[in-house]
Amino acid sequence: MDSILLILITVFLVSMVSVVVVLNLIQNHKSYKVKKQLDRLEIEKNEINSMPIVPELSKLESFLKNDKLEGMYSEWKERLNQIKEVEIPRITEMMLETDFVLSQKDYKNVLYKIARLELELCKVKTDSTNLLDEIKEITSSEEKNRAIITDLKVKYRDLYKKFIDSEVEFGEIAKPVHLQFEKISRNFEAFEQAMEENEYIEVTKIIKSIDDMLKHMETIIEEVPAIVVMANSVLPNKIKDLQLEYKKMIDSGYPLDYLNVEYNIEEANKKIKEIMDNAKVLNLEDGLFELKVLLEYFDSMFNDFEKEKIDCNNYDETNNKFKNKLYKLDDLMKDIFSQIDDIKNIYNLSPEDIKLLEDSRTDLERLKDDYKLLIDHTRSNTFAYSKLTREIDGLFSKLIIIENRIDNTLDVIGGMREDEARARQQLEEIKSILKSSKSKIREYNLPVIPKVYFVELTEAQAAIKEIIKELDKKPITIETLNTRVDTARDLVLKLFTRTKEMMRTAMFAEMAIVYGNRYRSSVQDLDKCLSTSELLFFKGEYKKSLELSINSLNRIEHGIYDKLLKLYNVD
Repeated sequence: MDSILLILITVFLVSMVSVVVVLNLIQNHKSYKVKKQLDRLEIEKNEINSMPIVPELSKLESFLKNDKLEGMYSEWKERLNQIKEVEIPRITEMMLETDFVLSQKDYKNVLYKIARLELELCKVKTDSTNLLDEIKEITSSEEKNRAIITDLKVKYRDLYKKFIDSEVEFGEIAKPVHLQFEKISRNFEAFEQAMEENEYIEVTKIIKSIDDMLKHMETIIEEVPAIVVMANSVLPNKIKDLQLEYKKMIDSGYPLDYLNVEYNIEEANKKIKEIMDNAKVLNLEDGLFELKVLLEYFDSMFNDFEKEKIDCNNYDETNNKFKNKLYKLDDLMKDIFSQIDDIKNIYNLSPEDIKLLEDSRTDLERLKDDYKLLIDHTRSNTFAYSKLTREIDGLFSKLIIIENRIDNTLDVIGGMREDEARARQQLEEIKSILKSSKSKIREYNLPVIPKVYFVELTEAQAAIKEIIKELDKKPITIETLNTRVDTARDLVLKLFTRTKEMMRTAMFAEMAIVYGNRYRSSVQDLDKCLSTSELLFFKGEYKKSLELSINSLNRIEHGIYDKLLKLYNVD
């Protein structure tokens, strides 16, 4: 029992020691990290403190030759004293205070102080950097400004040489350009004087002015020759050609008022003068661009002229086609309505067909009025041919619609005429078939003609009479006529088929009886069958007679039916 207790106490003590050790390690690690941050901040503070502000400020003392620079020197010295004597000591004091709090292991407070230190260091570093840059702007300005001005002089000489080589291309603008080069040259002299007097603020302004003037001069050297040649030569010649072509087309009767050519030429001349006036004072703002726009506009005017000529040709061609078709259709309508009463008497036209013709005539009259108005506009040169072409195309579309409607109605009337003619022709054909059927029945002297033949003959003759009656009606109803023709044709063809079949059957039945006579005396029961077949034949039951004869003979001669067909050449 004592040993167990001893073990428990030992384990407890070891655990406590381990906890204490771990806590100490954690504390030491925190302290190390915070200490490392403080060391970094100390380095940053030393870097700020070691900035070469004082040496640069000392360099400036040799430049103090004017009140403006002396004022700047005094301000910079005050800002330096503020950094060195106030802000840096305050940061040092804050670091000592933070280090003390760290020794007390007050980590929460330490982190807050470190955050304040970082903000303060950032502010002081920014102030110091800005101060150093401002001072260097003056102390290093001479070398820098000399380098810049050297490049600008090289640029000046290149531009001036380029100008001299092409001076003739500048025309009346050459003199203002010379004056501008002289002005730039005087600015170079002003730079040297400002440098001698250590007017570094003024030097910066002079350099910027020279740079801006040379950039402007680059634009002048590049654009002025083009402006001069376009304003004095290209555009005036283009306008002259345009005026000549415009006058020629106006004299030829082209309606060009919608293009406002004369007004636009006047405005273009004003714009050209304005651009040249601006160029004389070296104001080139959008001048070249505006001249190019004018040139494109006048080129487009020539394109408009050409388009107008093409539209005129298209209009004349379409107008001629339209006029011919309109007059032909008008003559056709007059011809139709001059015969409309006769057409109504001959054919049973539907109310829809009559109304369609009347509507077409009304639409055609309205179209003729629209066309007359279009011709009036054409003669007055009011509208451009492009618009006139669109109008004539629209009228043409309407004319085609009217023409199609009239054609459809004429197709109906024409179809009726064709149906009537076809019905008369088919009537003759039907009569011929009926006549052929009657002739055929007389070719073979049948003992009896079945009643069904006379029934079908009567029906066929009645149907033919119905066709004749329908053709004699005024007006003719084509649909009824076609029905009568179809009925009569079917009945006559049915009679013809029956006649042909009946004749064939009767002939074949008689041949079978004649052929079987050779076996009457030698074959038992055959005489009886053939006698019965003869009775059926003379009663007019030819099919039954044939079937009995063939069946009886087939027992004697197998295949007798085909043999008889070949023997007597029966179709």
